Amino acid sequence: MPMSPSAKGAQAAPVSGNAVAIKNFAFSPAKLRIKAGTTVTWTNQDTDAHTVTSTGSGGPLRSAALATHATYRHTFTKPGTYAYLCTIHPFMTATVEVTR
Repeated sequence: MPMSPSAKGAQAAPVSGNAVAIKNFAFSPAKLRIKAGTTVTWTNQDTDAHTVTSTGSGGPLRSAALATHATYRHTFTKPGTYAYLCTIHPFMTATVEVTR
């Protein structure tokens, strides 16, 4: 089945759901939009280890290094935009937007 024509533009717009794949040295989706109270699960699909770590001080995301197939979960309780990165590969960045 061919991909929908809108799949090309999906990278720019926030995606809803509760799962983020870590693959090809990127977080997918790079912009996730969820409602407060949602638990997001990150799964490392790369052979290299990655982290899920809030950018700036005081952010809620602080995973250990995730081996292949390892997961990290966090429940977002407050609305806001949460930026994060992989501390091992800081060019890997993404955001979670939490709405009411």
